[in-house]
Amino acid sequence: MASVANTYARAFADVVLGARLDANRAIGGLWRIAGLLAESTELRRVWENPAVPAEQKRRLLDAIVHREGIEPHVRNLMAVLIDHRRVQFLTRITEQLEKELDARLGFAEAHITSARELGDAEKRALEAQVEKVTGKKVRARFGLDPSLLGGAVVRVGSTIYDGSVKGQLEKIREAISS
Repeated sequence: MASVANTYARAFADVVLGARLDANRAIGGLWRIAGLLAESTELRRVWENPAVPAEQKRRLLDAIVHREGIEPHVRNLMAVLIDHRRVQFLTRITEQLEKELDARLGFAEAHITSARELGDAEKRALEAQVEKVTGKKVRARFGLDPSLLGGAVVRVGSTIYDGSVKGQLEKIREAISS
């Protein structure tokens, strides 16, 4: 199943980069369609039902694309997924596409967890620091964990940078016990 998502994601990443599309807009369109599928059992049934004629499925897709203002290339990907009965993989394909485009465009995804809500200036400063350390452009996702007591924990891929009070107290405890 993962190979299906990888195959379509890599192929669509080629399209996005080859046609110089706005990657964020293309991904946003896929997420909007995925959201509609999650909300509507009827839509899922129509697109996944082999008894419904392909032309009818595409007319429904075209109506959605027109209403939502979705890119034609995204519409074409969805038509392929519908025709090949791969609609159920849309969420995984979109997640994999994000990763694929990030890798090709030199972005790193950073998960930043802090003890309190950070202001915009603090978020930008943390992102800049992570970019400096990793040497890559960063897409940061922020979360809260009050148990950190203070500071932040940054995870980029499998690397963790622990600048939290909790982490420092843990290091002190380990040093004392050894």
